[in-house]
Amino acid sequence: MYYIGIDLGGTNIAAGIVDEEGKIIKKGTVPTGAHRHYSEILKDMADLSLNLVKECGLSLDDIHSVGIGSPGTPDNEKGMILYSNNIAFLNVPMREEIQKYIPKPVNIENDANCAAYGEYIAGGAKGTRISVTITLGTGIGGGVIIDGKIYTGAHHAGAELGHMVICVDGEQCTCGRRGCWEAYASATALIRMTREAAARDINGTIMKLVGGDISKIDAKTAFDAKRMGDSTGAAIVDRYVKYLAEGLVNVCNIFEPEVICIGGGVSKEGEYLLGPVREYVYEKFYCKQITPPKIIPAVLGNDAGIIGAALLAKQI
Repeated sequence: MYYIGIDLGGTNIAAGIVDEEGKIIKKGTVPTGAHRHYSEILKDMADLSLNLVKECGLSLDDIHSVGIGSPGTPDNEKGMILYSNNIAFLNVPMREEIQKYIPKPVNIENDANCAAYGEYIAGGAKGTRISVTITLGTGIGGGVIIDGKIYTGAHHAGAELGHMVICVDGEQCTCGRRGCWEAYASATALIRMTREAAARDINGTIMKLVGGDISKIDAKTAFDAKRMGDSTGAAIVDRYVKYLAEGLVNVCNIFEPEVICIGGGVSKEGEYLLGPVREYVYEKFYCKQITPPKIIPAVLGNDAGIIGAALLAKQI
């Protein structure tokens, strides 16, 4: 049998056909269009999945179940997403909508939890007892695995690590609070900081990298500028590293995991990002007398959410 894994992000929808061993045999992406009504977004999720099934030469008879990783708070028993701040979901009947197009069992889980589970089963956290996976994308997702189980809290709204405040009365977060980690260390926050700096230096390296079009600045631009020796790019990256690392120190002090896997688009910077992050975290880590957690790139990369969602659906 095969399983459909769907990773719904604020920017893109990714889906894959996953086999019994947890390997993706075919995957694809489409833009999320997060401003749209949920019914349009969910139809695109289903259409993408059905196209992948067809491209694999399979039929729905070959599909056991569908696993969905979505931002926000899921209620898998009711088949709903209760709330999501980065995609405007409120009491969205996700299972019912997906089953209009794919009449199969549907499992719904938080997207970062899916990524964490994928890393635990087949990635960088394999063989550990306690692990945390952080995804740096439109927001910051956090997934915690303890003794092989996803930590969800009392009502499946736990481990929203991106919404711990690291700066009281700081930047506005889409959740309604100010100063959330997500408002400082997500890819969205990095883009905001880079654009703000570029606007103050319109003749600088950053603007040259994007041909003078500030809208083309992405999460990679400041890193590229720093690599070129640009002081503004270096200052942005150093500031971003500090924000990311401060949150990770909190994660270490709360959970004391064996490993923290860093995923999402920004993680593609690899050691250029994680080297200074580790240095900061290990300096600030509360207990210097014990071995600090390993901080590594998510081994499964952007596939972690697809694989984790599919493997959770396999359990239906």
